[in-house]
Amino acid sequence: MRKTLNFMGWVAAAAMPVATLAADATGFRGDAARSGHYTAPGAPELHGLRWKFRTGGAVQSSPAVRDGIVYVGSNDGRLYALDAGSGGERWRLQTQGRVASSPAVADGRVYVLSYDGRLHAADAATGKGLWSFATGGERRFAHANLHGAEPAAELMPDPFDFFLSSPVVVDGVVFFGSGDGHVYAVDADSGALRWKFTADGVVHASPAVVDGTLYVGDFSSRLYAIDTATGRERWRFQAGTDPKTGNQQGFQASPVVVDGVVYVGCRDSKFYALDAATGRERWSYSNKGSWVIGSAVVDRGRVYFATSDTGLLHALDAATGALLQTIENRRWPMFSSPAIAGDTLYLGTHEGYLRAIRLPAFVPAWAFETDGHRANGAALTDTKGQPDYAAAYREPFYDAVVVGLYKLLDVGAVLSSPAIAGDTIYFGSSDGNVYAVH
Repeated sequence: MRKTLNFMGWVAAAAMPVATLAADATGFRGDAARSGHYTAPGAPELHGLRWKFRTGGAVQSSPAVRDGIVYVGSNDGRLYALDAGSGGERWRLQTQGRVASSPAVADGRVYVLSYDGRLHAADAATGKGLWSFATGGERRFAHANLHGAEPAAELMPDPFDFFLSSPVVVDGVVFFGSGDGHVYAVDADSGALRWKFTADGVVHASPAVVDGTLYVGDFSSRLYAIDTATGRERWRFQAGTDPKTGNQQGFQASPVVVDGVVYVGCRDSKFYALDAATGRERWSYSNKGSWVIGSAVVDRGRVYFATSDTGLLHALDAATGALLQTIENRRWPMFSSPAIAGDTLYLGTHEGYLRAIRLPAFVPAWAFETDGHRANGAALTDTKGQPDYAAAYREPFYDAVVVGLYKLLDVGAVLSSPAIAGDTIYFGSSDGNVYAVH
């Protein structure tokens, strides 16, 4: 999002050496460092739909895959376990709120955060609830005159704050953030609190954990490095803030840590490379007002990330931040995080597609269309192939903004980040489906 845009532009936002490869798709972005790398072969060529599973709500959660089971949350308040080969339902766990977090699987258990304000732990094989941990309650980032919407004096929850923090499990401890403004560490076996860290804002980014340090940002635009054993702060980095409208601030993206560098995008429209030991800025890249919501992926000396309203997929030099290449997505925002398997990058778009990019050539390979786009894409796409914001948004009043946003999501937007196991790509869509393509 860009504060220099008019109101219809505002709604457009709604977002070195090779990284260590993730052996399993057992949590958000595959591993504790949130690398987005998978050792699976993936699908360099699209053969088609393997299966789809219909939930009762939009699927913003990103799947986890372990031992032939796909675990994924839905806005219908359920965590689902699906057969990875057929898409058949194994079990479901009912919570009391939207499951907009991505599950983590470890040691026979699956963990996920719900808008009911609880971290839920269930038996990964049966779905039997084992325990739940209550936070101080979930809430979205809120600001007066948010993004310039009316009435200017009203405190408004951000409708673009789609995701909850996704837990990560390391050495028997579950780490996650919360809208109550804390980062938590709880015992993976019992759910007992180990420690909690007080941040300065809503924490909906998903923490990365590397070598005893947890990295995560909040909506006050602070990125923290926290000792995983004690919960003590090692350092903090302050990115840009926007006290007038709250538009150009907040870490909604999750960091990725590669070879001593933290790579992370911010809603202040910059993408940062920070020294993992000190928090010192190595370089930053300006996106000229456009948010970076999805996490990045680093591969063969390049860092790849996508923008929101400008709809760009960038490739930067990971060492210097110099722009190398860009792929345009006709101004359709991208909140999904890219994943790499082999020589292919996969990324979801608000347009209702999963797109595959061939590396290192950095050229489109194929695209898979969701049911939502097939049904509603034409009505919400203008003559240039761009989002038809005029068809969705009638006025810059907050209520109309929320209605317009959800109307645009009817194109089957892919906010979920792809997970890769074998030759199959798993992801969710706002049309309520979980897809498996190969």
